[in-house]
Amino acid sequence: MNFAQPGWLGLLILIPLLAAAAIFTARLRKNSWAGLMAPRLRDALLIRASGLPRWITLSLLLTACAATTVALARPRGDAGTRTEKTLGRNVMLALDISRSMRVADVKPDRLAQTKVLIYELLEAMPQERIGLIGFAGNAHIYAPLTIDHSAVRETVDQIDESWAPLGGSDLAAAVRLAIDSLKKTGQKNNALVILSDGEKHDGDLDTMIADAEQAGVFIIAIGVGTEDGGFVPHRDFPNGQMVDRTGRPIISRLHSEVMQKLANGTNGRFSVIGTGVDIPAMVQSVVKDLDAFEMDGREQKISIEFYQWLLLPAIVLLIASIVTATRWKGIGSTTTALLLASLCLTPTDADASESSRAKSALLGNRHAEAQEAYQKLAAKTRSRESRARYRLGEATAAYRAEDFRAARTAFSRASLAQDPTSSAAAHLGLGNSLFQIGWKSLSGEPYPNDPNALPDLDRFDTLVKEALAKLRQTETNDDGENGGFTRIETLITNWADAIRHYDSSLSTASSKASATQNRAMVVTYLKRLEELLKEEEQQTQESMPQEQPGQGQPGEGPPQEGEGDGEKGEKPDGENGENPEDPKNGKGDEEKDDSKNGKKGDDEKEDQDGDQGKGDPNETPEERAHRILKENADLEKGPLSPGRREFRDAQKDW
Repeated sequence: MNFAQPGWLGLLILIPLLAAAAIFTARLRKNSWAGLMAPRLRDALLIRASGLPRWITLSLLLTACAATTVALARPRGDAGTRTEKTLGRNVMLALDISRSMRVADVKPDRLAQTKVLIYELLEAMPQERIGLIGFAGNAHIYAPLTIDHSAVRETVDQIDESWAPLGGSDLAAAVRLAIDSLKKTGQKNNALVILSDGEKHDGDLDTMIADAEQAGVFIIAIGVGTEDGGFVPHRDFPNGQMVDRTGRPIISRLHSEVMQKLANGTNGRFSVIGTGVDIPAMVQSVVKDLDAFEMDGREQKISIEFYQWLLLPAIVLLIASIVTATRWKGIGSTTTALLLASLCLTPTDADASESSRAKSALLGNRHAEAQEAYQKLAAKTRSRESRARYRLGEATAAYRAEDFRAARTAFSRASLAQDPTSSAAAHLGLGNSLFQIGWKSLSGEPYPNDPNALPDLDRFDTLVKEALAKLRQTETNDDGENGGFTRIETLITNWADAIRHYDSSLSTASSKASATQNRAMVVTYLKRLEELLKEEEQQTQESMPQEQPGQGQPGEGPPQEGEGDGEKGEKPDGENGENPEDPKNGKGDEEKDDSKNGKKGDDEKEDQDGDQGKGDPNETPEERAHRILKENADLEKGPLSPGRREFRDAQKDW
């Protein structure tokens, strides 16, 4: 047996001191009475009472104090060890430790700023299994995947650019090493957080994206530094600045294109330190959508507490000391004391709590009252789990009142719950709210709950065709936006997000039949919407007037000398009897522009691939909606691969 807080045992030294003080005080009191009267009158004037009750009271009180003191020290016994079981995910951190991370364009420098961010990530994800990869000219695992975050933190404290045996920034090696390590865990979905200044890296970007998608690795890229950059420090060079072969100081700048392409290509996220974005919350939101798995946690020593065996006798002895010290003068006082005790112990009916009133309002279909009550309860409570349950009540009331946007907000806040059941319910409700928002924007009314009133696909086809007809009649504003298209784009985005939230609900609680059924229904509607958009796009192309041979674009003048010549001395288009604008020849305006401007078409394609959110500015609203739907359609196999990008060989070694 041992004590959890043995410092309290020092108070036991006061017990004999109190006993000695009581004996000394009793003798002084006896002598003081003896000095007030003559010895012959003492028996007549003094009524001597027995001192036994006082000494019994003192003994009981001191024993109660001793028992309380030992109970405060918390005696306990060892009952073995127990391995904790936790639900978590795999998160691998890839830290750039090249010399360019010592540039001081962010204070105190890039590496120090990145370490602070890693500490915040460790605190934000206490249940996740985290590892650390350091990379420069090559990559190495410095901390394997572990739930012991203190070990990872200690490694981060010590790591610097001197740990890298080779200079450079071989990001491809870091990605390959992370993918191989995460594959060995046997988990389908994992996260890779890259923290780098984004210098030009070696490796084929498309190959890295394809490998990450195949392994189910979501890449979250965090850029460190500024576009203005700064000089690369090195103590072995004059003025402490690294110089190139010509003697000029080397400037390292933030290059975010590579990491942004990696994040977008794997359905991850990209951000830059110092831009005001809450990066730990962003990373946590991505990781939370991954599949959680049960893993062995730390071994915990099991102890049996014995303080209750001392605390109960201490209370009994304290009550006994009070009883023995009381001078009972009649049964009336005893009766009064018992009456007061009975009044204090009689239970009284308490008013219903605020949570009970909110629940009654929800069951009574007073949705507005219930929503307001649960919202106030969530704002008052400090417990995270209680707040999540109150948010669920608020969201349920808003959903039943058909206020789906307020329900979406409340369900989103409730999804932060640590309890798997509450989190699954929040994701399920969030998916239902997003589907209802999309359906209401299409039909003008909520999706019915009555099984006998559910619309069929013919009704859905009619609604979509009516929306597309209105879209054709709606004029485009000066910014090139069309109100009808915006509604369809929002519908597609909401339904795609709804499917993801259904997946999150199923990953937490696989027995949720409603989530499976609702997910299948939304997927059916999205596939049918894709077919209708393809038909609309085909009809639009067929209705467009075709240009006749020999008709050029308005405002075009006669061809200038040398224009239209192909590469390497080929004849101009049209001399072999081919019409350059005839679609049958496979050559249109796009190839003609390429022949004039070299590889202009490839550059434009590369720009479009680098900015996936914009697309072709000349595409029709139907084509744009079809493209967005295609990007979100294949949710079971992961996001589509982005376009091709070619890279030059790395020319830096810092």
